[in-house]
Amino acid sequence: MPTSQTTGGAARPAPIPLTLLTGFLGAGKTTLLNRLLKDPALADTVVIVNEFGEVGLDHLLVEGVAENMVLLESGCLCCTIRDDLIVTLEDLLRRRDNDRIGPFKRVVIETTGLADPAPILNVLINHPYLAMRFRLDGVVTLVDAVNGMATLDAHEEARRQVVAADRIVLTKTDLVADPAALARLRLRLAELNPGLALLGPQAAAQSLISAGLYDLSRRPAELRQWLAQDSLPDARHDHAHGGHDHHGHDHHGHHHHGHDHGHGHGHRHDVNRHDDAIRAFVLTADAPIPQATFDLFWTLLRSVHGPRLLRLKGLVQTAEEPDRPLLVHAVQQILHPPVLLDAWPDGDRRSRLVLIVKDIEEDMVQQLWDAFLGKGSGEKTGRPRQGVAVSA
Repeated sequence: MPTSQTTGGAARPAPIPLTLLTGFLGAGKTTLLNRLLKDPALADTVVIVNEFGEVGLDHLLVEGVAENMVLLESGCLCCTIRDDLIVTLEDLLRRRDNDRIGPFKRVVIETTGLADPAPILNVLINHPYLAMRFRLDGVVTLVDAVNGMATLDAHEEARRQVVAADRIVLTKTDLVADPAALARLRLRLAELNPGLALLGPQAAAQSLISAGLYDLSRRPAELRQWLAQDSLPDARHDHAHGGHDHHGHDHHGHHHHGHDHGHGHGHRHDVNRHDDAIRAFVLTADAPIPQATFDLFWTLLRSVHGPRLLRLKGLVQTAEEPDRPLLVHAVQQILHPPVLLDAWPDGDRRSRLVLIVKDIEEDMVQQLWDAFLGKGSGEKTGRPRQGVAVSA
């Protein structure tokens, strides 16, 4: 546990190390996090998962830390809920200081794949209270070796994630058949962030999570320019740092924020939209689905919409194995081999497919899904419930 420091004669707790885990959609953040959290060196870690959209799945798939899990809802961390991050971290400290939760040694924040890290870093580095209680230990960015070059070409967020990193993990290198293609990607990453070591997906936990203080002076000048252009949100409510709790927050498990926060953007963002092109939505089914039906649905969806499908992730209740969820995961048209899990992660056994798409209307996909489920155009019982978040 961090030792206390003395300032002006008064002892205060030493800053808690905090690691930002980022990477574009499908880079493997949750997979890496699950592996790291099995390492005894990362005991007593609080994990904050940010999910983008309406129905969350990633927090269900992080293993072994349910009692130390905080779910940030309602949008992309860099965008609509940056102030929510401030509230969440303050509440976390307050609960720890008041012994409402056990002590923890470090915090890991897993961002959505669409997060621009600059506004998040600004909070962690420059917030007058949080910068005193936390120290930014590092920014770990995952890059998918299969889709990395195309992703960097197409998405500014992916480039910013690389520029902000002090450690980059190349994932899925075993799926790259062409060594020259992998070499070109390594060169591209070195151009974006010179001198940065590239680590493999099996890198030790200590080399990723406890590597030392994040040194902004050693990061590319471009990042420092972004931070200078960014500003902290103007909170519309008082963030007191005494012994009381914020009213209106659920402090047991997931946080549901019912009040409005100022976000320093000058306008509001739709929590389901990162920009005018990217959308997140969910398809559900109450009854078991033959696996062949899902396979055909995905094949047709991919043939119609192709590269505009950024991400599909979900749990399917198949007719063949209704008591064991089928985990399905596709990134930029590539469907990874489905995995049959041992048990459902919670009491909800509905099929839930989360999609993140670009320039595709939700109704078009919903109608296709309804057709495969044999629903009439007016039923649409697969519409999501309100008030929970979409994994990214």
